[in-house]
Amino acid sequence: MEMKPLFILSRDDWSLHRKGDIDQKRHKQKIKDAIKRNLADIVSEESIIMSSNSEKIKVPIRSIKQYKFRFSSDDQQRVGQGNGDSNVGDVLGQSEKGEAQQGKGEKPGDLAGEDYYEAEVSMDEIAELIFEDLQLPNLKEKQKSELTHEEISFNDIRKQGIIGNIDKRRTIFETIKRQSRHKTQNTGLQITKDDLRFKTWEIQEKPTTNAVVLAMMDTSASMGTFEKYIARSFFFWMVRFLRTNYQKVEIVFLAHDAEAKEVSEEHFFTKGESGGTKCSSVYKLANEIIDSRYPQEAYNNYAFHFSDGDNWYADNEKTIQFVKELIKKCNMTGYGEINPFNRSSKLSAEMNKITDPSFITSSIREKSDVYSALKSFFGDKMKAASQ
Repeated sequence: MEMKPLFILSRDDWSLHRKGDIDQKRHKQKIKDAIKRNLADIVSEESIIMSSNSEKIKVPIRSIKQYKFRFSSDDQQRVGQGNGDSNVGDVLGQSEKGEAQQGKGEKPGDLAGEDYYEAEVSMDEIAELIFEDLQLPNLKEKQKSELTHEEISFNDIRKQGIIGNIDKRRTIFETIKRQSRHKTQNTGLQITKDDLRFKTWEIQEKPTTNAVVLAMMDTSASMGTFEKYIARSFFFWMVRFLRTNYQKVEIVFLAHDAEAKEVSEEHFFTKGESGGTKCSSVYKLANEIIDSRYPQEAYNNYAFHFSDGDNWYADNEKTIQFVKELIKKCNMTGYGEINPFNRSSKLSAEMNKITDPSFITSSIREKSDVYSALKSFFGDKMKAASQ
């Protein structure tokens, strides 16, 4: 005796019954695409950096408008039907009045300026788009392994399970096989309880490797408001990236003027400093920390330093010496110079002479370059080097 079907899959097109849901998904995809096109500006958006604890934030998007019903002009009929010969995309009505224009230059216009759409998205959504092409470069297996990550592996198919894990393809395949055996008439796919197939999974904890990242920032008097904001913007996203993608990565925060010191995360992102600049002090401290706490045979070490390049002239030679020592102990070392006036510093000139492939420099002239720096240090170039 054949079981009574749980439901029947109709051959009719049901898409018209869920147009609202389809339109909503299409609008969300447009928002996602618009955000991806403007990531360089969004990464350095002050409202985002200052709203690190907010679940939802508003992102200005100028390439998309809020969805709404749009009627014709007042002298046109507002009737939702045509004469039957229109196609998708055709303009059904157009005003015969003079075309209104926005004001340009010194000429007045009779329309308001172009509005932009503020999309409300979560920090996690933005972070996912920013981090999708980033990773810690050159990760290697080390003697001591504490850094792990969880992977969900769907490795079995069963006849029982929760409805959210139903395997639609296998379920329909089982239905087709059963109806073929019983030579059921062509009345649609009648899915029974015995046809249902569910995916099951296991959570596997896999060791990655140990990793420690040294975040080093120049906080001397020469670092103005813009320079400090740029440096903190980069480290804001770097810290979020590391904690989102790696469960046990360690981050050490180092701040320096003429002297370097290890500081708390709160101090690193909020406190201002003053005084002269000796970049050698932070590289010397970084070497000492790695030697005493994170030996390279047991850890994957990374170091990233941001400065305006305004270093004490007699300190450049010593700085380069400590940089070369640090490069030997790290999987990758990065130097970012904040250079809004497009000038060439002596420190940058010396840094660019270093040819080691695990050392990367980045010049930041404006806010949108923060995203470029993230991609330089964690992006495709280093991925290729690690493969």
